[in-house]
Amino acid sequence: MMRFPEVFRIDGDAGESGAFLIRIKGSAALRVIASNGGGWEHVSVSLRTRTPTWAEMSAVKSLFWEPEDCVVQYHPPASLYVDYHQHCLHMWRPLDVWVPVPPTWMVGPATPRVSDEDGADGC
Repeated sequence: MMRFPEVFRIDGDAGESGAFLIRIKGSAALRVIASNGGGWEHVSVSLRTRTPTWAEMSAVKSLFWEPEDCVVQYHPPASLYVDYHQHCLHMWRPLDVWVPVPPTWMVGPATPRVSDEDGADGC
C-alpha cells in the first residue's frame, strides 16, 4: 500500500496525492509527484539536469512503498510513449492486479526463496 512521506511534502493535502521535494545524501533534490487513483499508485521522480539513478529511484521507492511491494518502471510501445520531461522516471503499482516478475535465477544468483511451482514469482 502506498504511503506519503509528509516530511517531504511541498504541495497537496496530507495523506493524499501531491508534490514532494526529497533530499537524499549525496544527491541533488529530487522532485517527486505521487498519486493514487484510477486503479494505480504512481510516483514520478525528476531532476533538473539529469535522470535519476537506480539508487535514487530505490530510495524513493522505499519512502512511498513497503519493502515487499512490487512497483515497475515501464518501457511502453513507441506508439504509447510520452516524453513530457527528459529527466523524469516513473514507478507504477497497479491495484488489485498480480504483476508477474521473472524468476530470480534468470536475473542472477540470489538467496533461495519460496516461489510458484514453475519458478516464476509475482507481486
